[in-house]
Amino acid sequence: MRVAVLGVGSWGTALATLLARNGLEVTLAGRESLALEQVQSVRENLHYLPGFVLPKDIRAVALEKVEPDHDVWIVATPSGGVREVLQFVAGDAPRVLVASKGLEPMTGALLSDVVRQVHPSAKISAISGPNLAIEIMRSIPTAAVVASEDEEDAAKLAHMFNCVHFRAYVSNDLRGVELAGALKNVLAIAAGMSDGLGFGDNTKGALVARGLLEMSRFGKHYGARSETFLGIAGVGDLFATANSKLSRNYRVGYGIGRGETLRSVLDEIGQVAEGVGTAEVAAVISRQHMLPTPIFEMTDAVLRSRISPMDGVSRLMQNMPKREGWEEI
Repeated sequence: MRVAVLGVGSWGTALATLLARNGLEVTLAGRESLALEQVQSVRENLHYLPGFVLPKDIRAVALEKVEPDHDVWIVATPSGGVREVLQFVAGDAPRVLVASKGLEPMTGALLSDVVRQVHPSAKISAISGPNLAIEIMRSIPTAAVVASEDEEDAAKLAHMFNCVHFRAYVSNDLRGVELAGALKNVLAIAAGMSDGLGFGDNTKGALVARGLLEMSRFGKHYGARSETFLGIAGVGDLFATANSKLSRNYRVGYGIGRGETLRSVLDEIGQVAEGVGTAEVAAVISRQHMLPTPIFEMTDAVLRSRISPMDGVSRLMQNMPKREGWEEI
């Protein structure tokens, strides 16, 4: 099976490495000529994943030079670039696997819907889970979920990833898996803020639990199943991202909680933190459809400097508690 991974950042590079180690023929494509040149010449992505020698079977090329005859196209760019990158896929792609975790910034569209608009006849799936790129490169055991409305096709794609340190489960809740991967980034920012403010584990435990409920509530609006948010793509990914200093989104929140500006934190990280854009889109959608998601809205308000992190906490703590339970979804 021939696979093209679109996106030469840390996530795209990690996925390409995992698949190449599993014996697949992999093309890694992107727009950053220096990163592509480094992968091809010194077998290392020096900017995004320094210190890891990449398999010799990975071929790095510019997007416009990718041959059209790949069996699977994996999109691993920031969510804002998915539509543009897909324009480089010549003809009708047979299968597109969305590995990007976010919502389209300008439209708020799910990324599977973006794929469907650009390649209407493609079989579309998504992969998500607790998959920090550096840990995948180190072959540290983890798992993910491959989701498609065609569960048989999801199973075929999941098989590509399975090995002794990576387990890929299967789901037919495409929207749920997509939304879980996108929304947990916002909560990771909120969790980082909590730590940056100096709060303890009690605070973060309560924050993550209530945030998970908001994720599921948001998902229900899109027809997703609540149990998806309690699985690997939901609570599994959320737990990893909300606790790890390897997570760009956590680092954004931590810096802001300590009094840094959003711009300075992003400049220091030097890569896209998807939760920043997703927070804004999610807050807009919640207001439009009157979805009660106070943690998402407060996180966005802090990111846009409308309130301070401590004011956001105070407002959340002043909300009148309701009956606890998922039956309210």
